Amino acid sequence: MRLAACTGVGLDIIEPCGFILDDRRMRRSVMDYAGHAEVTRHASWDAFQARRQGRLVLLTTRAAVPYTQVAYRPDDILLLGRESAGVPEDVHEAASLRVLIPMRAGTRSLNVAVAAAMVLGEVLRQVGGGAADSPMARTGATG
Repeated sequence: MRLAACTGVGLDIIEPCGFILDDRRMRRSVMDYAGHAEVTRHASWDAFQARRQGRLVLLTTRAAVPYTQVAYRPDDILLLGRESAGVPEDVHEAASLRVLIPMRAGTRSLNVAVAAAMVLGEVLRQVGGGAADSPMARTGATG
C-alpha cells in the first residue's frame, strides 16, 4: 500500500489474499499512507476479472522473459501473488504476459513489496510516470 500511495498507482487487493487486512494490523503496517492510496478490494478473482481493464503482467519465477526486456503500456496491471506460493494456476494462465526478476542461483524469491517496487520502477521509467502524474492504472495482488 505504501508503494501505491507514494507512486500514485492504484492498488487492487483480490481476496483471499496472503495477508490479513483487519483494521488494527492495517493501521499499524501502512501508518499514514492509507489516505493517499487508491485501494480497491475484490471479493474474488472472478470479481476482479469482471472489472479489470488493461493487460495483466504477472511477476513469476516461472517466466522466461526478464522484466527489463518488456515494453510496458500505461494501462498494464502488475499482478503479484503470495510470496510462499505465487498465484493459482488459473490466474497464471489468465496473464497476458509473464515476467521474471533474474535472481542468483539457489535463491527462491524476493519479498513481494521489493519485487513490485523493482518492476513498477521500470514500468514508470518506460511510460514516463511519476508520483504526481503516474499513468499506471492498477497494481494487483492476489493469493
